[in-house]
Amino acid sequence: MAGTTPDAEVPMIYLEIAAHLSAIATFLIAAGGYFIYRYDSIKKRKRLENYLQKSSTRESDSGQGKKGQHTVIHLMKEVGLTEAEILQASFQSKNIRRYSIVDKQTNRAIGLLFAYHK
Repeated sequence: MAGTTPDAEVPMIYLEIAAHLSAIATFLIAAGGYFIYRYDSIKKRKRLENYLQKSSTRESDSGQGKKGQHTVIHLMKEVGLTEAEILQASFQSKNIRRYSIVDKQTNRAIGLLFAYHK
């Protein structure tokens, strides 16, 4: 470059190196965050599947379902997940089935039941 001294280009090299290192660090942090999120999601799904599989011989807690079917409230209490986490885990799982509780008077769904199914 015309009019610049070699000393003026040295800080630019350091700035470029710092920019490249920060791009690599950003990628590593984002990838680490993604893997932690996926691990946590899989762990919650496995926890819900294990509970439903073990309780598949018990009566339904709502009194309206078949053996092994449990409501969201029951699962929140027993498994320790939020309603959204239970729904997300059930949608991710091939082994968890969702059933609706239907009000016989209005013929509308009033709740959800979850059960383990192979």
